[in-house]
Amino acid sequence: MKLTFINDRIKVLLLVLIVLLGACNRKPEEQKSILLFCAAGIKPAIEQLAKNYEKEYGVRIDIQYGGSGTLLSNLRIAKQGDLYLAADESYIEMAKEFKLIAESQPLAIMKPVIAVKKGNAKNVTKALDLLNPEIRVALANPDAASIGKLSKQIFEKQKKWNALKENATVFKPTVNDVAADIRLGTVDAGIIWDATVNQFDDLQAVHIEAFNQYEKQITIGVLNYTIQPTEALKFLRYLSSYDKGGTVFKANGYVPVKGDKWAKTPEILLFSGGVNRVAVEETIKAFEEREGVQVIRVYNGCGILVSQIKAGQKPDAYLSCDVSFMDDVQTDFTNIEDVSNTRIVIATQKGNPFQIKSFEDLRAKELRIGVCNPQQSALGALTQNMLKRKNIWDDIEPQIYSQTPTADLLVNQIRTSSLDAVIVYEANLSQVKDKLTMVQVDDEDAMAIQNIGLGVKSDYPYLTTRLVNALLGEQSKQKYLENGFQWAKK
Repeated sequence: MKLTFINDRIKVLLLVLIVLLGACNRKPEEQKSILLFCAAGIKPAIEQLAKNYEKEYGVRIDIQYGGSGTLLSNLRIAKQGDLYLAADESYIEMAKEFKLIAESQPLAIMKPVIAVKKGNAKNVTKALDLLNPEIRVALANPDAASIGKLSKQIFEKQKKWNALKENATVFKPTVNDVAADIRLGTVDAGIIWDATVNQFDDLQAVHIEAFNQYEKQITIGVLNYTIQPTEALKFLRYLSSYDKGGTVFKANGYVPVKGDKWAKTPEILLFSGGVNRVAVEETIKAFEEREGVQVIRVYNGCGILVSQIKAGQKPDAYLSCDVSFMDDVQTDFTNIEDVSNTRIVIATQKGNPFQIKSFEDLRAKELRIGVCNPQQSALGALTQNMLKRKNIWDDIEPQIYSQTPTADLLVNQIRTSSLDAVIVYEANLSQVKDKLTMVQVDDEDAMAIQNIGLGVKSDYPYLTTRLVNALLGEQSKQKYLENGFQWAKK
């Protein structure tokens, strides 16, 4: 049995080399192609989807099949290819630990079952029947295939793995090989996926209640060493979309995950408080280029954005100026996470000619003050509430010459000397520090926390989640820090 598995692994390695050599020798004018490493148990759906995709978009999908574990081992050596599709998300997690995978996406659900030939001649009804010496059993190799790894896990939990291993007639490299042996009659039973059983009229599934807790997600990931991430991500989106890949997975006996709506070039709508603009623009542009999508940005005061959301607009994501303005629409968003925070400060003309050192100093009668509009802007509401708590607002209100929907307008006004002092975010001043004087106020209330949420009615929840992840990632963090924010995500 061990020799058979080694020979199978050599065959897989040789096929990988053939595919990779073909890819390396491909001429520039040849048809565009994607190299996908795919778990053998997913072959029926993937074969059909690859043909559909090539017909629709002219991109050939070169596919290397094998056990999820075998493919992962080979990928660590080969370091080439575009996508890796595993029958069990745990292999994708391992691939991430090995730094092989960037983005990932679930595709469908499978459960383990005991498979027998139609009619169940040996009357297999429970898991322990596989320990009966009169029943010939085929298992997938735990080091090669995800169903083999899971079979071992299930029986180890019952302390029966050694007994099952001893009773096994044969270990096979893939789930399809186990199914083939059962169909041929060389064995009586084996543990395979329910979706695999559904593909053959001559097989029958014995559902074991205890197996139901071992439901697994078929998951695909973009390999870090792909040289065409945009093409890889486009095919990933095609496979995972409910109206393309989902229909084919369902027709082939899998339970598809409810994915995104399919579009060749999706457009996702991001509402963002204006203060975030300087920190997020570069990240969003990089995301658009990598994914091959468009992010429609609407930057404005959060009061205006919240009013638009309440009026019925449904952005795919909302990045707030302050958490208080997410609270107003929190039922419209999910997976809400803090991103950053920034202090509320006073900006004056260069040199601080009025020697302002605190909010109390704004009471000086000769000052022309600018604040954000409390109804239109998170900063405006925070400013008004803070100054009312300090009994300052009523004193300075007559001196407020300007109330704008966004703080960047206030910065422009003080730069032109039409105002003497404005209350803005520290982040608003990151690009003009040499042209103005910033007064930092030691006050625990003078802080705004920005958070982000995924729209509950988004047509593109997975794509938008990847955008959110990009905005919460390390490169985005550096941009926030460079632009006067502190990082809030733990």
